[in-house]
Amino acid sequence: MATMAECRAALDRLSDTLASADGDVRGAAALNRSLSCRVTDLDVTFVGRLENGRITVLDSHPGPPRDKAEIRLSMTGDDLVALVAGELNFAKAWAGGRVRLEAGFRDLLRLRSLL
Repeated sequence: MATMAECRAALDRLSDTLASADGDVRGAAALNRSLSCRVTDLDVTFVGRLENGRITVLDSHPGPPRDKAEIRLSMTGDDLVALVAGELNFAKAWAGGRVRLEAGFRDLLRLRSLL
């Protein structure tokens, strides 16, 4: 089982990957939105922002998200680490229910290029 530190490091790596992306991926990541990532097996939520192509984690707290972020992710720590490492396909994990992504319709359309 992934630790809280490994999950936080995975979010930092994801931020670095988004920041160095080109083309459609860079455009999709250029949103300015609140973000939460719930790690279900650790019962922790990371809260932050997606802005200018980077994820900035501002806080973490136990339990589910306290406020409704504009983009909400939920998954196990192992799945988060595997997704960022490229070992787990996001679209398949999302379709199979291993990863939950909730956002407004327009944001989902922009984020689909990240899938």
